[in-house]
Amino acid sequence: MTQILLYTFIYLAFAVAAVLISKKLGLGSVLGYLMAGIAIGPMLGLAGKETESIQHVAEFGVVMMLFLVGLELAPQKLWQLRHKLLGLGGLQVALSVAAIAGITVAVGKSWQMGVAVGCILALSSTAIVLQTFNEKNLMHTPGGQAGFAILLFQDVAAIPMLALLPLLATSSRHQHNHAATLLTDQPGWVHAAVSIAAILLIVVGVRFLVPRMFRFISRIRLNEMFTIFTLALVVGIATLMSLIGLSPALGAFVAGVALANSSYRHEMESHLEPFKGLLLGLFFITVGAGMNFPLLFKEFWVVLAMTAATLAVKGSILFILGLLFRLPRMGSKLLALSLAQAGEFGFVLLSIARQSHVLPRAMADRISLVVALSMLLTPLLFIVYDKIVVPRGIAEENQDRPQDVVEEENPVILLGHGRFGRQVNSMLTACGFHTTVIDFHADTVEGLTKYGSKTYYGDATRPELLNSIGLAHAKLLVVGIGNRQQSTEIVEFVHRHYPNLPVIARAHDRLHAYDLHHAGADYIIREMADAAIRSGRIALEKLGINSNKAQELSEFYAARDRYQMDKLADAYSPDIPLFANEALIKTSQEIDAETGNMMQALLRGEHVDWQEDPDSWTRMKKGLA
Repeated sequence: MTQILLYTFIYLAFAVAAVLISKKLGLGSVLGYLMAGIAIGPMLGLAGKETESIQHVAEFGVVMMLFLVGLELAPQKLWQLRHKLLGLGGLQVALSVAAIAGITVAVGKSWQMGVAVGCILALSSTAIVLQTFNEKNLMHTPGGQAGFAILLFQDVAAIPMLALLPLLATSSRHQHNHAATLLTDQPGWVHAAVSIAAILLIVVGVRFLVPRMFRFISRIRLNEMFTIFTLALVVGIATLMSLIGLSPALGAFVAGVALANSSYRHEMESHLEPFKGLLLGLFFITVGAGMNFPLLFKEFWVVLAMTAATLAVKGSILFILGLLFRLPRMGSKLLALSLAQAGEFGFVLLSIARQSHVLPRAMADRISLVVALSMLLTPLLFIVYDKIVVPRGIAEENQDRPQDVVEEENPVILLGHGRFGRQVNSMLTACGFHTTVIDFHADTVEGLTKYGSKTYYGDATRPELLNSIGLAHAKLLVVGIGNRQQSTEIVEFVHRHYPNLPVIARAHDRLHAYDLHHAGADYIIREMADAAIRSGRIALEKLGINSNKAQELSEFYAARDRYQMDKLADAYSPDIPLFANEALIKTSQEIDAETGNMMQALLRGEHVDWQEDPDSWTRMKKGLA
């Protein structure tokens, strides 16, 4: 018991420390788990034989993840992906296996070993890629959708690969000891019939059983039963698939898709999500802990070359397929960088290949390091995508179009026509005012031009453009650019060179508002402030306060909030951390207490003199909104 508790503490403590550091550095949680495993195993030697047993349990996290993915993917959505699923996914697997097998044969290995290595390395990491796609909100991009389709096909393709590897054995066929199933030694047609029957049973069974069970559990009001039943459902499906020799992950995915339109979908997601996260984390820790570092140090350059070759071959195939299937260039690059690694299923195939004597021990150890190292490098490839590919891609999209020449001079100049600038421009033009709109996104400019709204293409951060758009004769400048640093620099430039021009600036949050205040903006509008205050007014009404009083309270609070922002902007210093600025904290606490007393007095129907401090009221009206 003590030993189990000790190992549990070691794994969890290292996971927490490594993931927090990794997230702080912007590297993602997956790399943190892998680094925790490396620290526990190869570096400190704290992991023992328990690692392999934990990995078998932790692999169930992949099963849970595919069940949850299936819940998000209704059958009609799956039908929409059919071309990418079969065409893009099928070509990726086939070409990757062929290319890697060809290279393996070219270096002097048998074709059987080549095919085995190709199968092992052709599959990508579903766990890493999907988790990172979700963390970075890439799932709904063209590249993300294509990547998901490929991963889905790979999970299906792993099933025939599991059957193929034992057939590649060239010696000691009688020694095969891969796990027996209920269908061992049965003819092929029996396997096919039972597999189809099992999948139909899962689809029909879950659609019939799950709603009735959830309704029954909700009536007896035992919340823990929801969790127990959901876990039992996924475990039972995985067990059934394993007994007949199919992939548990495939069965879980099919069940998830069958339940995608269920009204209890979100209930199941909420109960499984914590278990999935914990098991996936443990899986990645065991991958890191199981890396053969002595072999890696001994044959470092060989393993590194094999890893680089794997990433290069798969990445090239993925990029070319992305272009052939008419993905945007950015989507093709995302595809190439995100799916170039080998995956966790490679470890399963590698185990079968060793048991079947397809791969000798030494080569299997090298391939295992390649799989682990490529997975370890994947978060870094995502960083390359975020920091290098995306900025260059945006620049390439825009560089083909020269900046427009602004020949008209209008009283209002608006920089940025996004979700903020569009509303401001629409309101002003509806009232008959003429505006000059500048935006740096070529697609936006072209679209607005087709719509009939004159918009100029240009980079508002360039001084030469700002000096050429009529700021000297304008009556108002509206800075609606979303980038914090760029909008602050623009306000500083305009305040320095056109000090009499009123500036309305969009702020991302309070800290950005303080920066814009110091830069010289006259009116600063926080993106969410008005919406939040309106929400507060509706909340007051729902809590029993009549609509007129709620309106009065919300208007008063908005005025006090502007006053507070104006006061705090004077106390703010970008050189002092927010919660280390004692003057700012003290001022904020005093104003909060004063505002609370005044609003409760209004709520009681007492008179509150808003005109006590005329200077203060003027500052509130002109202050930060």
